[in-house]
Amino acid sequence: MPIKTYKDLNVFRESYQLALDVSRTTRKFPGPEQFELARQLRRAARSIPANIVEGWAKRGSAAEFKRYLQVAIGSCEECKLWLEMSRDESYLSPEDCKDLVNRFHVVGAMLASLWKQWKYSG
Repeated sequence: MPIKTYKDLNVFRESYQLALDVSRTTRKFPGPEQFELARQLRRAARSIPANIVEGWAKRGSAAEFKRYLQVAIGSCEECKLWLEMSRDESYLSPEDCKDLVNRFHVVGAMLASLWKQWKYSG
């Protein structure tokens, strides 16, 4: 199936759903953490699909698109840190943390693969 919009990218769909799941999960964090840890985690998770979209808009330049993919990869890594911190502060169960971290590993691998393979063909 040809890729016509960013919504056709599996990595966009996966990262968008993951950002929604992170948002739902962090709503359970205690009040003071809603403005600190939870906010940082939501911001980083939402940054991933947002950077895919922004890069897609500039895909005429492979280098520019790839730059946005690299920013999204960095956000994946940031999310893993915030998740582990959430677990260590007992705001997130070890099982939930492991599940979300694994999903960020998958999204990060998908982004890296797209980064390596991307060639714009107009």
